[in-house]
Amino acid sequence: MSRAMMSSQQKIAEKLTILNDRGIGMLTRIYNIKKACGDPKAKPSYLIDKNLESAVKYIVKKFPVVDTRNNSQQLSQLHKEKQEILKNLALYYFTFVDVMEFKDHVSELLNTIDACQVFFDITVNFDLTKNYLDLVVTYTTLMIMVSRIEERKAIVGLYNYAHEMLHGASDREYPRLGQMIVDYENPLKKMMEEFVPHSKSLSDALISLQMVYPRRNLSAEQWRNAQLLSLISAPSTMLNPAQSDTMPCEYLSLDTMEKWIVFGFILCHGNLNSDAAALSLWKIALQSSSCLALFRDEVFHVHKVAEDLFMNIKGYNKRIADIRECRETALSHAGPLHRERRKFLRSALKELATVLADQPGLLGPKALFVFMALSFARDEIIWLLRHADNIPRTRNSDDFIDKHVAELIYYMEELRAHVRKYGPVMQRYYVQYLSGFDAVVLNELVQNLSVCPEDESIIMSSFVNTMTSLSVKQVEDGEVFDFRGMRLDWFRLQAYTSVSKASLNLSDHKELGKMMNTIIFHTKMVDSLVEMLVETSDLSIFCRAFEKMFHQCLELPSQSRYSIAFPLVCTHFMSCTHELCPEERHHIGDRSLSLCNMFLDEMAKQARNLITDICTEQCTLSDQLLPKHCAKTISQAVNKKSKKQTGKKGEPEREKPGVESMRKNRLLVTNLDKLHTALSELCFSINYVPNLVVWEHTFTPREYLTSHLEIRFTKSIVGMTMYNQATQEIAKPSELLTSVKAYMTVLQSIENYVQIDITRVFNNVLLQQTQHLDSHGEPTITSLYTNWYLETLLRQVSNGHIAYFPAMKAFVNLPTESELTFNAEEYSDISEMRALSELLGPYGMKFLSESLMWHISSQVAELKKLVVENVDVLTQMRTSFDKPDQMAALFKRLTSVDSVLKRMTIIGVILSFRSLAQEALKDVLSCHIPFLVSSVEDFKDHIPRETDMKVAMNVYELSSASGLPCEIDPALVVALSSQKSENISPEEEYKIACLLMVFVAVSLPTLASNVMSQYSPAIEGHCNNIHCLAKAINQIAAALFTIHKGSIEDRLKEFLALASSSLLKIGQETDKTTTRNRESVYLLLDMIVQESPFLTMDLLESCFPYVLLRNAYHAVYKQSVTSSA
Repeated sequence: MSRAMMSSQQKIAEKLTILNDRGIGMLTRIYNIKKACGDPKAKPSYLIDKNLESAVKYIVKKFPVVDTRNNSQQLSQLHKEKQEILKNLALYYFTFVDVMEFKDHVSELLNTIDACQVFFDITVNFDLTKNYLDLVVTYTTLMIMVSRIEERKAIVGLYNYAHEMLHGASDREYPRLGQMIVDYENPLKKMMEEFVPHSKSLSDALISLQMVYPRRNLSAEQWRNAQLLSLISAPSTMLNPAQSDTMPCEYLSLDTMEKWIVFGFILCHGNLNSDAAALSLWKIALQSSSCLALFRDEVFHVHKVAEDLFMNIKGYNKRIADIRECRETALSHAGPLHRERRKFLRSALKELATVLADQPGLLGPKALFVFMALSFARDEIIWLLRHADNIPRTRNSDDFIDKHVAELIYYMEELRAHVRKYGPVMQRYYVQYLSGFDAVVLNELVQNLSVCPEDESIIMSSFVNTMTSLSVKQVEDGEVFDFRGMRLDWFRLQAYTSVSKASLNLSDHKELGKMMNTIIFHTKMVDSLVEMLVETSDLSIFCRAFEKMFHQCLELPSQSRYSIAFPLVCTHFMSCTHELCPEERHHIGDRSLSLCNMFLDEMAKQARNLITDICTEQCTLSDQLLPKHCAKTISQAVNKKSKKQTGKKGEPEREKPGVESMRKNRLLVTNLDKLHTALSELCFSINYVPNLVVWEHTFTPREYLTSHLEIRFTKSIVGMTMYNQATQEIAKPSELLTSVKAYMTVLQSIENYVQIDITRVFNNVLLQQTQHLDSHGEPTITSLYTNWYLETLLRQVSNGHIAYFPAMKAFVNLPTESELTFNAEEYSDISEMRALSELLGPYGMKFLSESLMWHISSQVAELKKLVVENVDVLTQMRTSFDKPDQMAALFKRLTSVDSVLKRMTIIGVILSFRSLAQEALKDVLSCHIPFLVSSVEDFKDHIPRETDMKVAMNVYELSSASGLPCEIDPALVVALSSQKSENISPEEEYKIACLLMVFVAVSLPTLASNVMSQYSPAIEGHCNNIHCLAKAINQIAAALFTIHKGSIEDRLKEFLALASSSLLKIGQETDKTTTRNRESVYLLLDMIVQESPFLTMDLLESCFPYVLLRNAYHAVYKQSVTSSA
């Protein structure tokens, strides 16, 4: 009893737990110091300051004893900085002090373990043996890492010098710390001497691995023959629980065991000469890898270091030969061995994940398989990452490049997801297992113990009671389980019963140890599933190869479906942080966020590029169906009927659209097939998880794709206009619409691959295209087409190269000397204007109208100036229309008559174009929203005459936005209202407006002398576009007199009187030149009345005899027949 009490007082279990955790924390801090010292940006400034260079070199040279008094010259620069040095290097210095204290505690515990003659066997007292070996390796790794910090002497020496200058004495820890740094210049050599007394305990623990390590370190072929991890290889035993005498050893990391063996036998190397089992383990471990992981991406080239160490020991020539042999084996066989393992694990994990997805209940009995699979796969991935970054120069690098590693990580993530999702299923199973089976078996074992001291009996009884009290109802009620106390008690019990002369010696009761190890695994299945996932599948590694592997994965279409594995791994990164080094949390967090963002962004870009390629292919196919391409086919058909020989003999027949869909062979794969396959694979990955959380930030993979599609769709639409500013070329609206629809069809099909709202993409992009600029300030199709129609098409109309043909409702090129680069009809006919309306929508068409109105308002401003120049003459003419002689005299005094008519014609042309656009918009909206359009139309048609003009204008604005024609054009009213006149009263403005109408009316007769004023019945207009004057006169009059609150009807009646009087005068003229197109000009009066909602034919009859109009029509039609004959 006293001996047991003594062992319990040593608290071996508690010390091992605390020191292992502290050791990882110290490693994290030392690792960060090493990285900081290796980075010029993060390195302490005192170590790179040129002024302090000589002083630092002196301190390093004389380290650890620095004579500060006799070397004031060399150290004088440091004297000024002592306060800052002490402040800035304190964290580094005290980290080294903490390492020294950790070393002291480890040495003390190792001595205690030796004194207690503790029995170690990984298959029996698993926790004790594992923690002991972990501590030895952590301690060794820490001392190696300290020796790798090149600036360690400079940091410690500088800090101590500053301390001595400030406080008059060295830091109390400095003498021991300085000596430790000197002693551990070659850490392994020093530790080999240090571990001589610990050799027996360490070798016993390592030898116990001979039953575990060789069984884990098998080839893929042996795994395959044993049908490892297969649930369906033996269907009859599928529901049987996966059992083993060494449960925790089954998922123990192979990487961890190799570090135990390599470092352990370097420290107690004497056993390699005396124990064949030790030598066998050592050689197997050396043959598996060319380097081992020290900490994160720091590696240890084991063969070289071991060879250098053993070179200085007499009688070790055979061991050196063994090392060289193992190195050659590792270099030639390790790569292919691990490649085959990864290949096997990919298929094994796929099968396991598929079966568990279908039957999650199997997670209960086969949980061990899941954690074994995760551990095996993690070991292989870590091995690959480690060696990919440290490829031996003399060897083939292909063994260290695996383009299929993403698939393995993906299946790992799938298994992890199953465990997280079906945790309650596993809890229910193992709660029943613990209470119904484990408690009974353990109770029997305890009862059958020949000797069971009181303390041990109490602990064992508490285990049985804890397990017996469990019930499924606790799981159903959502109760939180916590078996950490029970596991710690078992760890303590292992320590109590593993010392020599213990009353209850675990080495004599191995069945008890194995049973308890199994029970501990079962408890972890109830309360520590997340911790188990971290233990067996944590990939919080930082290697450059990781990013390289991601890009290799995207390059291979068959692997792109697994690319989501890389963003998912970013969720692991925070698990490698430690509370002893909180400052690295932000660095690792930012790293995980930036990597995750980069991975998801690259995936979305790749998908976007594939979609763009598919869209390009589909646009090409759609283009083949355009009407312009059928001309050749029609021509060939006509020529066949007439049996004419066309072209050269043997000319290949043009393929008809749709040929690409005809397959003679199923194996024939087109480029489009390849693109669709690659896209479906990648979209599977993007659609795999709705979102993932990395360092409390939520990432949504689908949003990345949506964002990229919006940007690309925007650029593509603008790009497909093919607008060339230099040549003023632009795609026809109908062709652009065809391409956009083809693009949209492809984008809509994306919803079959990934759950994104493509309608939102359309709304965001297409609505932006209806504005002048998009959200990035770039020009849209609205601005491009508006500019083109105004600056190119309508400008050529003004130059007389194009005419508006009312009969065709289109602008048509006129035969001129200089040929235009485009055919106006192909951009302005009904189908093109409808296509334009489809593309721009009501908002875009409104912007087009506003731009047109701005041009009209500038023309009206110029017309008003001309009126002001002739205001006196026009005032007299307004009242003298019934005095022919006086009118003739006054007319001769008018200036700029031609300019007035030309500007009014331009206005008419612009308004004609706008009426085409409005009509097209109405047709389009009537198809899309017929009920809304009919409601607006009904509303417009039933405005009471007495309605306030402001209310009426609001209705007109709504109607105009719907494409409906209005008596008064609201856009024109707004444009003309914005013209601010300086120093002119409203009355004067009104007068100018009235006189403008007079000016136009009295100028009409001059048109008769123009050769181009001849009316053509075929086009229902004049080749010089004067028929557009009808629309200009009516619209301008309606807008101006609405603004100035005058009577539109009265002013138009006045205009009609003046115009008819002036035109009747030319009927009396005898000069043929003056009257050559008199009849054609007469028809303008009819057009004006027909166009006007305010004038009637009765009114015209009272001013201008209808017989003249009838004769005029007869004359122009007769003339057209004669000219055509």
